[in-house]
Amino acid sequence: MRNRLDRLDLDKQIHEKSDYRDKLRSYQLKLLHAQRLLQDSPKNLILVIEGPDAAGKGGVIKRLTERLDPRLVRVWSIVKPTEEENRHHYLWRFWNKLPATGSTAIFDRSWYGRVLVERVEGFAKKEEWKRAYREINEMERTLADNGAILMKFYLHITKQEQLRRFERRAADPYKHWKISEEDWRNRRKWREHLAAAEDMFRRTFKRQKSCMKKLPPTLTAMRGDKRFWNFG
Repeated sequence: MRNRLDRLDLDKQIHEKSDYRDKLRSYQLKLLHAQRLLQDSPKNLILVIEGPDAAGKGGVIKRLTERLDPRLVRVWSIVKPTEEENRHHYLWRFWNKLPATGSTAIFDRSWYGRVLVERVEGFAKKEEWKRAYREINEMERTLADNGAILMKFYLHITKQEQLRRFERRAADPYKHWKISEEDWRNRRKWREHLAAAEDMFRRTFKRQKSCMKKLPPTLTAMRGDKRFWNFG
């Protein structure tokens, strides 16, 4: 049976660069206005961006933030935990990165690593990543109840497109730093990573029976053409 990622239409494109630039400027201005409104509110904004290696997370974040007031937004690029972070519960290192009211935090990878790469690569025990679905739901419910605006995005590309981007990075001296042996290793477990993502979608978007309030959904973004995704 095909999963939801297999059913995505990844062929959509914006063909005209001028059309892309016009749309980009328009949406970036809207984002700046929204940032000003957020600044004067009792809420904060948390954006979570996940997806396979080379899906374009960095490019999307760049375009999201390049016209914003940098004093009110912080981007966190999540890598493997430090020795200090490993001595705490895995969510500890994310709590102290959450934004103050009126501000925004963007997570380039996030606490979902527990049920994605840590699950697939065996960095978390089975009982740990299975328990993490409940822990993540509870954390996000707490954030939402406290007034946070939490938006979650999963950027997706095909395995063939990922290979093309890997090869381009490996051949470009200015982008060579973006590719590592870990990326190639993750690619060898493509199906396992997709299965983990499907479980994540299914188990972190539930209707709460007590108050009938949904947790923030994970939005699966179509991600073929880079220009198209910036407005997807």
